[in-house]
Amino acid sequence: MANVNIAGLGKNYGTFRAVSDLSLKIEEGEFLIFLGPSGCGKTTTLRMMAGFIEPDAGRIRIGARDVTREPPHRRNIGLVFQNYALFPHLTIFENVAFGLRRRKVAEAELRNRVGEALELVKLSHLADRLPKQLSGGQQQRVAIARALAIRPDILLLDEPLSNLDAKLRLQVRDELRSLQKSLGITTVMVTHDQEEAMSVSDRLVLMQAGVIEQIGSADELYNMPANRFVADFIGRTNFLRGQAADGAAFRTEGGLLLQTSIQRPGSQEVLIRPEAIRLTRQETADNVNCFKGRVDRCVFLGGMMELDIDVAAGGRLKAIASPRELDFEGIPPRAGAEIFISVASKDVVPL
Repeated sequence: MANVNIAGLGKNYGTFRAVSDLSLKIEEGEFLIFLGPSGCGKTTTLRMMAGFIEPDAGRIRIGARDVTREPPHRRNIGLVFQNYALFPHLTIFENVAFGLRRRKVAEAELRNRVGEALELVKLSHLADRLPKQLSGGQQQRVAIARALAIRPDILLLDEPLSNLDAKLRLQVRDELRSLQKSLGITTVMVTHDQEEAMSVSDRLVLMQAGVIEQIGSADELYNMPANRFVADFIGRTNFLRGQAADGAAFRTEGGLLLQTSIQRPGSQEVLIRPEAIRLTRQETADNVNCFKGRVDRCVFLGGMMELDIDVAAGGRLKAIASPRELDFEGIPPRAGAEIFISVASKDVVPL
């Protein structure tokens, strides 16, 4: 286990800048996730850490060692590929043992470490099977066991859950988080799945066009986005344009005066998360950030309902709430229904 220090990392492909002046410190035992749209540079960064791509600028240190120019096999990293990269002709035991045999580990020690790795992922009973005889989730765990068997300083995961179906992905991601915490191994993962990233990470690194837009916990990126890109990328968001007013207030283009979470002079936009919106038949007693609207669309999604609401003063908002919250004396809102919208000032965030 080790920390990772990245300083001024850069990579160009001709005139295209894939990663630009990226600096980051990853703490020992941390689970850090790179997140961002396609082409943002997250996978390129991971592959530079792994040694598969040589950077044009910057340094990478794992613990006390500068590994910037070292080949992958000298970095002591464990890597799980998106497609797992298991050898179809080798048993599960031999797949997990592969890295150890390359390192010429003694047979007794090799068998002990393979056994430990398979025990960690609860696959000891399948050691003699071939990959094709395993489910997708089991194959993913074999790939993790192979990465852990060499006792790496850090573990790198390249979209390891993307090939699993939705239900299995939920199960395996919880197992992955539990395993990482029990081992305390420094782990860096790339994913495009926001929910996955927010549920397992200690910190998120959100990238766009080769640069870091924001680093922080899932809570920080969701509730305190650094800019509009972060606010729009993480979760679902309503944006209202207008101008900052005196004090902690904001006047929308439609004339609504909203009390906001903080004072931000010069702001021209606020965000309101759909789940922060409260819907009622009547105006709320305190009348703070309460205004009339009309339901345009109402969609039942099982445990939640999603509503599109046209605001009387102009604009359109999306709200998400449980059916129980929207049960107005046994009559849920329908398209065309007039309702009141209220939002706490802490949930109106100026950008």
